[in-house]
Amino acid sequence: MFGRDWACSPREFSVIVDRDVHIPLPDGTDLVADVFRPDTARAVPLIAGFHPYNNEFQAQPMMPEGFSLQRGWLESGDPYYFARRGYAHAIVNVRGTGKSGGLYQAAGPLEARDAADALEWLAARPWCTGRAGLFGISYFAWLQIHVAMIAPPCLAAIFAPFGATDFYRDFLYHGGIFSWRFLSHWKDKFDGLRYESWYRAHHGDEAYGRAIAAALDDEEIAAIPPIVASLRDPRGANAFVTDIVLARTDNEWFSERRVDYRRTDVPGYFGACWGLHGLHLPAAFRSYGHWQGPKKLMVGPPLYLDRPWYQLHGEALRWFDHWLKDNDTGFMDESPVQLFVPGTGQWRTAEDWPLPQTRWHEFLLHQDGLLSEHDTWPWDQRTSFEDSPFHHGEAVFRTPPMVETTEVIGPMVARLYASTTDTDALFFVTVFSQDADGTATELTRGWLRASQSSLDPGRSTPWLPYHRHDSREPVVPGQVRRYEIPIVPAAVRLLPGQRLGVRIKAADDEAPPDLVVGTALGHVARQQAAMVTIHHDEEHPSVLAVPVTEGNLLGTFISGGTLSTARETVPAAKIARQKAAPA
Repeated sequence: MFGRDWACSPREFSVIVDRDVHIPLPDGTDLVADVFRPDTARAVPLIAGFHPYNNEFQAQPMMPEGFSLQRGWLESGDPYYFARRGYAHAIVNVRGTGKSGGLYQAAGPLEARDAADALEWLAARPWCTGRAGLFGISYFAWLQIHVAMIAPPCLAAIFAPFGATDFYRDFLYHGGIFSWRFLSHWKDKFDGLRYESWYRAHHGDEAYGRAIAAALDDEEIAAIPPIVASLRDPRGANAFVTDIVLARTDNEWFSERRVDYRRTDVPGYFGACWGLHGLHLPAAFRSYGHWQGPKKLMVGPPLYLDRPWYQLHGEALRWFDHWLKDNDTGFMDESPVQLFVPGTGQWRTAEDWPLPQTRWHEFLLHQDGLLSEHDTWPWDQRTSFEDSPFHHGEAVFRTPPMVETTEVIGPMVARLYASTTDTDALFFVTVFSQDADGTATELTRGWLRASQSSLDPGRSTPWLPYHRHDSREPVVPGQVRRYEIPIVPAAVRLLPGQRLGVRIKAADDEAPPDLVVGTALGHVARQQAAMVTIHHDEEHPSVLAVPVTEGNLLGTFISGGTLSTARETVPAAKIARQKAAPA
């Protein structure tokens, strides 16, 4: 990869592979790694990645395929690519997985400390210059960000796109709603997992048994057979699932695994794709926003990445050449934010996030499914739907067809006034675009459990409400309450004739359009029959705040932009009387 005034490290070396390298940790545990090195006598920088999956398969000579559940864990990247260009690349199993010793920590603080110690040990090998970077996506990425908080002396940069940083909010309890389907697949991808219950260690056997019994008695949980199976046999990966189920609210188990962003001076490259609103996308913006050191943000098409992963290697080479080899590739002179805009097939650059030109337009919910900037009418009232194990209804609102080409990029907020006949409600909010022929494309989602709607004002912004999720407070049946529901950022360029829509449900029983969007589906549902009502009258103006970055200057036309051909009678007599009325 090269430009007019710069060039990345060329491909020039054959590769030496050191299998099953044992890395000693201070407590006597060993981590086991495969190390790929260039065949050269001179010392080279180190790139490393840490993970809980099968190590041998990460670098096997397989033709890449689109993302799938079967191959989703092949996330290390191609070590031969970097070794041929003058880097050592180590792929390391974390504690309690693969051939590494100890018990699995599930991205806990000990796991990050292990990775920092192992990185220092590898960087001290004779074949290394002593400078190191971290690399890989998904699990590899979120552990990188944790290690950056420790900032081991050898660490010069991280390349960490597709990395969740808040287990609770990003993918296990969206809006406080337990996301079981992804977890039930993910738990079986760990290699040789050795795990002992965190809950049992902290609360004892008796409390552990009572908590499991209470979970099995929870109707939402009891309706999910794979989760019930884990609770009834809480060993190994099932114990990991059980700890997550027993946590329920944002407790210490999650806080131990949340990135606190206390050290953000290590150069960081972050990103995701627009399709991963149920997994990595929120954290890409969170990490970029919190980072104080040199940083980059990339958000790509809604496709995730092929497996085994190989895309972005040229981008990573420029990044590591700059920070690990002092090779100025001009990377840091370019705009820090790169965003793919669906509907255009093109990328755009920006200097900050949210984009500086963003204007949040409030689209109000109206009678008969209208979504419009028009303020409420006196006749606006409410929209109700049934939610029960027999039928999950919905309320759908759409804008008129666009007259202007309108670009929407950024986070959204659904501010809903709602009530339910139950003591709790689960809100699933889907934002979609719709073509002139009626074809709808999901753009993003937001979630909220009504009983966990308490906000943290100090951490909320007008475009990103932050909920505490530290306790549940039953709602009063029939009581109208305002709910601030954060919608994961999205991007779309709406052309004339297209519409923007929002769908509100109390479950996500629909079939996912693909496996990427499918990561956002598969939550528990209420097991009571209830009527859920979205209020949109003058006292309760429910709105969707939409981040417009271009267009929509005049706004949508309720007429659809079609000029009227109606022949109407002018009330001339009344006009005449009004003109003749005395002053």
